[in-house]
Amino acid sequence: MTELLEQIESSPTAYPPAPDGLSTAAAALANAMLWQRIELWVAYRWTERIVVWIMKGPGHFEPLLLPASIGKAEVWQNDAWQELTLPASPLGGLRMIGDGPYRFTATVGGGTVPESVNEAYRRLAEYWVAHDGAGEYGLPAGVRSFSHSVGDVSVSLRGEGNWQGRAMEGSGAADLLRPYRRLGRC
Repeated sequence: MTELLEQIESSPTAYPPAPDGLSTAAAALANAMLWQRIELWVAYRWTERIVVWIMKGPGHFEPLLLPASIGKAEVWQNDAWQELTLPASPLGGLRMIGDGPYRFTATVGGGTVPESVNEAYRRLAEYWVAHDGAGEYGLPAGVRSFSHSVGDVSVSLRGEGNWQGRAMEGSGAADLLRPYRRLGRC
């Protein structure tokens, strides 16, 4: 049975550009902040970076982030990393024969950002600006609820204190990103 011991993902030199069609306020948000939130949600990367996985075997290893090109496989022997060539696994990826540990170094990322991912970016950005600034739903910062009545007309607003942590779901971006989640095997 394989076990992931560590995943080290370097930062890309740049993130993809923000998609077209954003409001002025949403376009002013930090592009890197929005891409980092999206990348935490999915297993795909659209800009290149180096990723290192340290795994314990035996078993099957398939890169946990996509697209990936494994440049080097190593095993810890005699108090040092030793480069080796591992056989292909019938499931795809590589077959770790012994316990290891193994270290895989790969270049991850690239390709064109799909339109559904760009739409998820737009939804997340617009949600963020709609809830930020004066506070959620236009409530002043620190105010979680507001009620006001004039005659027969009543207005009640209740904000959620953790809207930033739930922004992927609240914006609808999470639904669009579902095909890129890849909750799978090591």
